[in-house]
Amino acid sequence: MEMNLQWLTQTPVGEFCLTLLVSMIPVVELRGGIPFGVAAGLPVWAAYLAAIIGNFLPAPFIIVYIRRIFQWMRKRLPRLNRLVDKLEKKAHLKGQKVTKYKYLGLAVFVAIPLPGTGAWTGSLAAAFLDMPLRKALPSIFAGILVAGAAISVLTFGVASLF
Repeated sequence: MEMNLQWLTQTPVGEFCLTLLVSMIPVVELRGGIPFGVAAGLPVWAAYLAAIIGNFLPAPFIIVYIRRIFQWMRKRLPRLNRLVDKLEKKAHLKGQKVTKYKYLGLAVFVAIPLPGTGAWTGSLAAAFLDMPLRKALPSIFAGILVAGAAISVLTFGVASLF
């Protein structure tokens, strides 16, 4: 049985889905998703929408489950303890920046489109700061919207040069 995946790169729906998936990847997030979507052939608004959805989807799961996942990893995969320590340290360091301004700080932190910020790190910080999901998610979403708008403007500006 041959699987035909050409629709992912040759149809607008496929390009949208691929952009959404790329935007779910840690570090890449929507900073890479929006330019990827535009390069794949999507209009900027469609790449923005796909990237927003893809970047936001992991956030509630990270906030709710990351501590349990880290505990499980420490117990079952002790070789990964250094990685878990590094991620926890990163969450605590980033969390210190967020703590002072709480939910507004979280939104601003997620909105800054630089490496080491974004929805994944913001969700990690929210989890380790014990922020309630119903309060953290709107802040993360607002930050994603702002970061996405900034990246869209940059992408549109660069794309229009070519």
